[in-house]
Amino acid sequence: MSGGRVTDGTVTDVGIVGLGVISRQYLDTLAGAASVRVAAVADLDTARAEAVAAELPGCRALTTDELMADPAIGAVLNLTIPAAHAEVALAAIAHGKDVFGEKPLAATFADAVRVMDAATAAGVRVGSAPDTVLGTGVQTARAAIDEGLIGRPVSASATWISAGHERWHPQPDFYYREGGGPMLDMGPYYVTSLVQLLGPVDSVSGAASRSRDERVIGSGPRAGESIGVDVDTHVTGILHHTSGALSTVTMSFDGVRSTAVPIEVHGIDGSLVVPDPNSFDGDVQLHPAGGEWQTLEPAAGYADAGRGVGLIDFVGGPSRASGAVALHVLEIMTALAASAASGVREQLTTTAERPSLVPLTPAEAWRG
Repeated sequence: MSGGRVTDGTVTDVGIVGLGVISRQYLDTLAGAASVRVAAVADLDTARAEAVAAELPGCRALTTDELMADPAIGAVLNLTIPAAHAEVALAAIAHGKDVFGEKPLAATFADAVRVMDAATAAGVRVGSAPDTVLGTGVQTARAAIDEGLIGRPVSASATWISAGHERWHPQPDFYYREGGGPMLDMGPYYVTSLVQLLGPVDSVSGAASRSRDERVIGSGPRAGESIGVDVDTHVTGILHHTSGALSTVTMSFDGVRSTAVPIEVHGIDGSLVVPDPNSFDGDVQLHPAGGEWQTLEPAAGYADAGRGVGLIDFVGGPSRASGAVALHVLEIMTALAASAASGVREQLTTTAERPSLVPLTPAEAWRG
């Protein structure tokens, strides 16, 4: 790792920037990892940073600037809100540190390109969530496709429907600002899974709508407060994969409930039901031609994984949750919005290699 203190030849000291709700899941995962040590944390709320640091042996509460400048930190885990993703990543890169961040890679595609270009120039690495796609759910489906259990894949569908996060989130504003909306919020799980399963995309066709210009917060101290909506809240479209397969994607804050399975993949010899890509595991169901539905045993992926396993994969070698994949996924999602606005099929400028399959890896192995 670039500039990092390696305590025994295998341990990377990591600094976390941003200690919001999602950070607890990362901390729980990383606490049991042999290859990663959380050495420093930073947050705008200094009391929060101090409280988290006190829980972790050898961890220090620093300002963001102090954390970036610390030569002992080899990698930065960026858990800030989407609007800050690029700024924090660029600061880490400027200090010669590898950076792994929450999704999306940046709030805009242009900012994400800046991040990747800066990393290339500095000779450091970028990784990005979602790492849920490295669990046994999506990876077992990937293994089934690779083994030819459904024949040549020809199509897929991905669906996520919600009434909107303001129903439950006490501070939902950023979901309705640039970098938010259902596609950039939930789409990374589904689109990244489709790239894992079917490979990169060369063009997209999109449509989008916005049901209303204000939302009402439903819980917490701001319950009853109205917030403005700056993004489309129902986005749908078609992904034209380089392989020739077509995927249909629908992400919405404008529904209530759906009976649609999260992801289906159809081939000439069978169909697959892929479990929720916002989780690491779940049943993969196969319906071969002439057969019946059957549940596949886990055949690939990090078992019993949690958020942060992507960082462990990242420090261990070539990352399957790479910045290149995240950049391509972000362009897919933003191109859907551009296509929706223009009414024209959008050609993509990026691609990404389909990441290698994660062998079935029990928890004791990836935790070390």
